[in-house]
Amino acid sequence: MQCAWCESKKATNAAATCYWELPDGTRAIEIVAIPSVQCPDCGMEYQDETLVEEIEDQLMLIDTKPLPNSLTYQELMEVPRFLKKNYFKL
Repeated sequence: MQCAWCESKKATNAAATCYWELPDGTRAIEIVAIPSVQCPDCGMEYQDETLVEEIEDQLMLIDTKPLPNSLTYQELMEVPRFLKKNYFKL
C-alpha cells in the first residue's frame, strides 16, 4: 500500500481512534476502530477520503443526540438513518 503523504510503499492498514465534531456543533464524540492507513516512514495515520465522507454522511443522517461519547466505527455505521441520502451534498 502506498502512503498518500510521502508515497512510501510501506504503508499498512490500521485501526485508529478519532474525535469527530457532530454536525450541530454541540459536542465531539470518540470513534474507535476506524479503518485507517498508517505509514512507518512519515508517521502519518489517516483515513481515506471516501471513509471520511461516509462518516460525515452518517452523522448528518442519524439522530446524534442519543449517541454515547464513545463508540466504534461499526456501531456508528449501524445506527438507523432518518434519511436515505445526504440531500445537502451536491
